[in-house]
Amino acid sequence: MKTSYYNRLETACQSKQSHLCIGLDFDLDKMINKSVKDLSSLEGFIKDVIDCTYDVCAVYKPNFAFYEKYGPSGMRLLENIVSHIDKRSLVIADAKRGDIGNTSASYAQSIFEYYDFDAITIAPYMGSDSIKPFISNPEKGVYLLCLTSNPSAMDFQYKLSDNSYLYEDVAKLALSLNNYQNLGLVVGATKQDQMKKIREIAPSLTWLVPGIGAQGGNLEESVTTSNSGSGSGIINVSRSIIYAKNQTLDDIRSAAVDYNDNINKYLSY
Repeated sequence: MKTSYYNRLETACQSKQSHLCIGLDFDLDKMINKSVKDLSSLEGFIKDVIDCTYDVCAVYKPNFAFYEKYGPSGMRLLENIVSHIDKRSLVIADAKRGDIGNTSASYAQSIFEYYDFDAITIAPYMGSDSIKPFISNPEKGVYLLCLTSNPSAMDFQYKLSDNSYLYEDVAKLALSLNNYQNLGLVVGATKQDQMKKIREIAPSLTWLVPGIGAQGGNLEESVTTSNSGSGSGIINVSRSIIYAKNQTLDDIRSAAVDYNDNINKYLSY
């Protein structure tokens, strides 16, 4: 019998005493570390970052855009990074896929079989038939975009239909489809009142919580709300860790440890 993604995630969090997810969203244009000049040196640097943080990091999350923009070389870089993590932590493909059923099935095959990611972020706009191909394997996780931290999230996510906001409908749909304990939600840390409402709707779902650090989300409320009910939440931090201070490995390690320690203030293992 296959182990559900939720159980795999809980095992990773417990064994590392960590609910930290580090976003590996490196951009050469933002690197002030003079040793990183091109994709080759960036690859070596990212591998060093992984080696000095994996013990306090339950999950890594590379955003595909930061690799796709470099074309085939960037995608080889991404593949090499996933291989280097080598199951020491779980890895989420922040790819935000979502399409008709047979297309989603091809996306799922690429993400889970070729690249060997443990989970993926997807956009639920096209409905349940675009989601089901991703959740057919209980060992692989899926995070639906539910409530995001960006300013224009209100354009669609706050639309009312039958006295229910769209983000609430996404949470209800995810709960109804979570037969294999591998379907969760992306819930932004900057919307505290709405976070509590989502947790009421879907008390058992696991969350991926971006918006901490550079985006200004409240860490304490995000940790306590996402880990309330019978669900759990992992807290994503990207820029505040990978671009910490002078971007030395010591700076990055220190930032990761500090975030993990601060997250753990509000948790018990």
